[in-house]
Amino acid sequence: MVTVAPPHPWAYALRLPHDPRAVRVARMTVRAALDGHGMQDIVDAVELLTSEMVTNAYRHTEGPASLRLTGLSDGRLRVGVWDSHPYVPAPFGGVGEDLAPLAPDEAECGRGLRLVQEHADSWGGWALGDAAPGRGAGKLLWFEVGGRDTLPLLRK
Repeated sequence: MVTVAPPHPWAYALRLPHDPRAVRVARMTVRAALDGHGMQDIVDAVELLTSEMVTNAYRHTEGPASLRLTGLSDGRLRVGVWDSHPYVPAPFGGVGEDLAPLAPDEAECGRGLRLVQEHADSWGGWALGDAAPGRGAGKLLWFEVGGRDTLPLLRK
């Protein structure tokens, strides 16, 4: 069976509770959606990068998060993660250094956004305000992959 990419964009959205199991649910959703759209060549990388961003949303907020996968007509994939905290870490907001700082070797966390920057084709973020959750508050961080034969993360 051959899966043909549709000529029009497609999107899946998932609301995630503030629960550590939400990261696993996000990974499973990414795998199922990309497998279903014939994008198996990027599943592992997108699953890892999505996992890092959803983990950050869980660790740095008290509220829910949302995941949105959008397949664009030119073959790119955009992944967006919304959370309820309005702070956009540099350089996702276009301020500060070109890359997120490296975490110390002994650190148990702090590598997620750097992984996104190193292995996605593009990324960014927007603050959406600090109103009550569910009313436009928080931020949206996103990344895109596509347009390359192999993502650097998957090269041996």
